[in-house]
Amino acid sequence: MTQSSCPNSGHPGWIEITIDIDPDAGEAVSDFLMGLGCNGVVSEDFESSLLKAYLTCEGNEADIVRKTISMYLDNLKGFFPDIADPVVNIKVIANQDWGTTWRRFFSLEKITDNLMILPVWEPTPENHTSHVIRIDPGPAFGTGKHETTRMCLKAIEDSMPNRPWNMLDVGTGSGILSVFGAMLGAYEITAIDNDPVAVEWAQRNIALNDLPVKIDLSITPLDRIDKRYDLIAANLVMNTILELNPLFSDRLAAHGVLILSGLLTGQVETVEKGLG
Repeated sequence: MTQSSCPNSGHPGWIEITIDIDPDAGEAVSDFLMGLGCNGVVSEDFESSLLKAYLTCEGNEADIVRKTISMYLDNLKGFFPDIADPVVNIKVIANQDWGTTWRRFFSLEKITDNLMILPVWEPTPENHTSHVIRIDPGPAFGTGKHETTRMCLKAIEDSMPNRPWNMLDVGTGSGILSVFGAMLGAYEITAIDNDPVAVEWAQRNIALNDLPVKIDLSITPLDRIDKRYDLIAANLVMNTILELNPLFSDRLAAHGVLILSGLLTGQVETVEKGLG
């Protein structure tokens, strides 16, 4: 059921936001929608230009949301002058089974020859030879459909040391990077996130996978971590990475690997300068 304004009684319903935009700007728009209050942003497939997100009607008006998004996209043209004008569609939908609604956006994702990601409700493929991460896509970031998550997973596979190694996952989100690290043989993994909801969801996803090591999961700030790690992965956004940059070197072991993701192409140089 759709309607033009939020209902006045019962469950407040949802504002469905659909934005058709060049994939080059998809990262920035996704971050903006999350900041707007959406618990997740999805696309129909990895290379799709169509982003979809849902915002509760409670405390929000569809017309105001539309104007806010339009203003943001107008400003975004300064950073992406060559992309086509995005197309925005806003509609209000009645309450529904949220978990079931989101499931249609997630299916088996093959990340590398050695890794596939499988929603928990899907059966495991027969005769597979790769690692399989089972995940319950929820409000926490990191399902394998997002470009930065995929790049991090590939980088961990390509960069894992050829000696016994431990791992620090900064901003773990769904826990997917830590789960893969455990599958690849890390003997010790610390995963941190400042969002208690993300930590709870990560714990659920960790429990879905039969891992050989225990992942130490907490909301401990990075500046309270006093160990060194052979591999540090941080899939965040630029401002957070810049804030944490001074802390990485003291937590990276000699000959260790630092993997940073969540950046737009034009932001890489700024982050590299911050690393020194």
